[in-house]
Amino acid sequence: MTSRERLTTVLKGQIPDHVPVAPDTSNMIPARLTGKPFWDLYLYQDPPIWKAYIDCVKYFGFDSLMDGYVPILFDELGEINREWTQAIVFQNNERIVTQAYRKSGGITEWQPWVTVYYRADPPTYGIDPEAIRLPKIPNSFAPVEGVRQWPEGEALLSMVKKEMGDHGLVGVFCGTSLVLVNDKDILDFMDDPVPFYQKRDNMLEAYEKRFHHFMSLECKPDFICTGSSGTLIFQSPSIFRELALPIVKKITALCKSVEMPTHVHSCGPEAELVKIMAEETDLTVIDPLEIPPMGDCNLKELKKLYGDKLVLKGNLHTTNVMLRGSVQDVKDAARQAIDDAAEGGRFILSTGDQCGRDTPDENIFALIETAKTYGKY
Repeated sequence: MTSRERLTTVLKGQIPDHVPVAPDTSNMIPARLTGKPFWDLYLYQDPPIWKAYIDCVKYFGFDSLMDGYVPILFDELGEINREWTQAIVFQNNERIVTQAYRKSGGITEWQPWVTVYYRADPPTYGIDPEAIRLPKIPNSFAPVEGVRQWPEGEALLSMVKKEMGDHGLVGVFCGTSLVLVNDKDILDFMDDPVPFYQKRDNMLEAYEKRFHHFMSLECKPDFICTGSSGTLIFQSPSIFRELALPIVKKITALCKSVEMPTHVHSCGPEAELVKIMAEETDLTVIDPLEIPPMGDCNLKELKKLYGDKLVLKGNLHTTNVMLRGSVQDVKDAARQAIDDAAEGGRFILSTGDQCGRDTPDENIFALIETAKTYGKY
């Protein structure tokens, strides 16, 4: 089987030739493999992170479930904002700081936050400039020049799918499992929940339109991503039920009606979320099923409880095993995960969230080789 065939088989609840293996390399490892400063990828799009990710997939040879790494946005849905212009407000050998501005009626308006692009780490967004000793309004700035241009909308989706080929499946974001995204949201919700209910309804309406637009395209995504990192960190299960669950239920039901697989990624505590998704939604696959202390999942137990309803994807420890462990540690942990969850299919061997930048290549290769040999059906 090709990677594409293997993943498609598993998402349909059928048995592949061997356990699919899709380590979460996400951003940091693909960026590191380019040998370039990380700001080349994130700011200058040279190459964009999605291209680096696909190159990473081909380098290691794993089965890619590319869960929303490429921003597919549409002018016709009002998703592309061309009103704001990014400017460089600080730069040295280790970081580039940008801030967006727009001009209206001869007045320049600056956004109240900045983005910090690092040489060897992914960027940090939404930073108060004063927190990094920069003024709210920059004293001087320079244009961002040399950004590579790429297609948008369906043309970009088509390019990405062609680039991925048989190496995996390409997913796009449409939906969310998270409405409260920071500590301020939590306090504001407790003071007055009404604006957040309105936000939920507005988001649901927008996501429904986005779903139908995707389904109208000649080039469709392979699956829909409708999760969010840390779903149960800034939301209790009860708040999740009130705010985000209606979105997940609606999008997964729409997708099921057209046989489109759906995916939720939610790092952090997730055991209760797995239960809700299995019993109350039409979700297809969920990850990363982190173990303590980052998460609260027991892969063997989740397989026993929900393995007939959900495809489980996970869950080797990203620091103790993947980053700091030996090749043998990785093989042992991979075999254990296969023993715990591979029987009957509906399992994708992966990591418990994104592998760190300095994860040894040989550990990732060991994970992949174990799936191909020990994970044979």
